[in-house]
Amino acid sequence: MPQTTNPVNYLKKIYVQESCHHYPYTADILKRAGNIEVETIADHENPGIKDISSFPYSFKEGKQHLLLTSNKGPFFKPCPGTREYQCCGYQILNIGMNCPMDCVYCILQAYLNNPWLSFFVNIDDLLSELDLVFNRTNQFWRIGTGEFTDSMALDSLTGLSRILVDFFKDKKNAILELKSKSAVIENLKGLDHGGRTVMAWSLNSPAIADRHELKAASLEERLAAAAKCADWGYKLAFHFDPIIYHKDWQAGYSHIIGELFRKVPAEAIVWISLGALRYLPGLRSVALRRFPGARFFQEEFIIGLDNKLRYFRSLRVELYKHILNELRKYVAPDTCLYFCMESEEVWQECGFKSDDARNLPENLDRAVS
Repeated sequence: MPQTTNPVNYLKKIYVQESCHHYPYTADILKRAGNIEVETIADHENPGIKDISSFPYSFKEGKQHLLLTSNKGPFFKPCPGTREYQCCGYQILNIGMNCPMDCVYCILQAYLNNPWLSFFVNIDDLLSELDLVFNRTNQFWRIGTGEFTDSMALDSLTGLSRILVDFFKDKKNAILELKSKSAVIENLKGLDHGGRTVMAWSLNSPAIADRHELKAASLEERLAAAAKCADWGYKLAFHFDPIIYHKDWQAGYSHIIGELFRKVPAEAIVWISLGALRYLPGLRSVALRRFPGARFFQEEFIIGLDNKLRYFRSLRVELYKHILNELRKYVAPDTCLYFCMESEEVWQECGFKSDDARNLPENLDRAVS
């Protein structure tokens, strides 16, 4: 397979806050920066993006500027789910903000208050915080880094995956999920991961991925990367989220599911999630100004119980039933299929048992413990 495009190649400049130069990790990152321009800025300064005044429409340029900074707050926090829909009990490890890839539907366009990429270099503080959490309780933790950024998009520059995989390898009460639309996975090869890291990829219908997941690896590249990780002994996961209604959507999702199980061993997959398109009301105007051809925002939506715009329930159920039927043709018996942020009524309408939604955290824990 030809080498996939590395998202790091889209970077034009790296800014380093002055107080972050003393971290050895900063020096390690800059050694891998190659010909990317580097500039030191004072701690109170922001990257010098010309059209910052037009934020949030300056994302295109902002995604080419990386700020190496330190995190002053907690790294570890619960996933921001809502009580109104079933949450999986996921925990977020915040490694930075924003992503060099540019998905039309990305919620970060309406969530962030700046357009540039940021990455936290005070890695020792991150690991110390995790140690405190793990040592004070016997609770089992499912942890991911892919909430506010892509887990692997900058990994060839940061090398963070090697640090985290090594840290988690002997943690019996925790599992790490690295979720990505990148296929640059060389840092994962040869690591002693102890079975404590799940490599995950977002998948979509080819019509959506090809047109609306800009600068991301192709679906073929993602599946090839997943197959390699399976060969290296990693557990795998996949996320059909957001599922987007579009012309010939049935054929599109059926195709990618068939390709998934043709290229990836079913027994390596621990879970697969499904989530229909949902978004903050402010996203639509931002996304349509940046991507005026995004017709899927023209469908009918309602305000859900979480104050996000969602498809009508009948359409969500139609989407889910088709994809679930396709997945169940191939999926291994122990793989956990689940919905991300859906009501118990939708779970049951799609054929799940009455308690499957309520028991979701425990079922996911069981899949990897």
